[in-house]
Amino acid sequence: MTTRVRLNSDDYLALARRACFVCELLSGNPDYPHHVAYRDEVAIVFASRFPSVVGHFLVAPVDHREHAVDDFTPDEYAAIQRIVHRAGTALSSLLPTERLYVLSLGSQQANRHVHWHLAPLPPGVPYEDQQIAVFEASRGVLDLPDDEVADLARRLGERMAN
Repeated sequence: MTTRVRLNSDDYLALARRACFVCELLSGNPDYPHHVAYRDEVAIVFASRFPSVVGHFLVAPVDHREHAVDDFTPDEYAAIQRIVHRAGTALSSLLPTERLYVLSLGSQQANRHVHWHLAPLPPGVPYEDQQIAVFEASRGVLDLPDDEVADLARRLGERMAN
């Protein structure tokens, strides 16, 4: 059974403001561990450290960009959205998914590196717990076994490579 744990908002905010977590991940900083599913010259796909649902992954450009649309040419935007589509399609094939949520969150105050969240909503979640409620910090985050997250990242990467 998957359990939720409280997210300490002060600790999270300090982490989010300390450095660019995507750039730190890309540089190999061990203080920013994530399970990487896929990486190419355009984007990286990795498991969320603060998952709201099983299979919560992020897609971010390899180059530091801060705005979800304005920092990309139309061709660059299309290229990263193709990876969002590939990752979302692969996730939906790996996990029972009633609806795949895709959204870009972040702020100029924290988590500046633009990224897209992929969150596969499992079937049967009551309506009042769907949509934006999935991401509400007051609900906490899932406490998932690290080996299960690593395995899902590996399987996602394999699906994306095909």
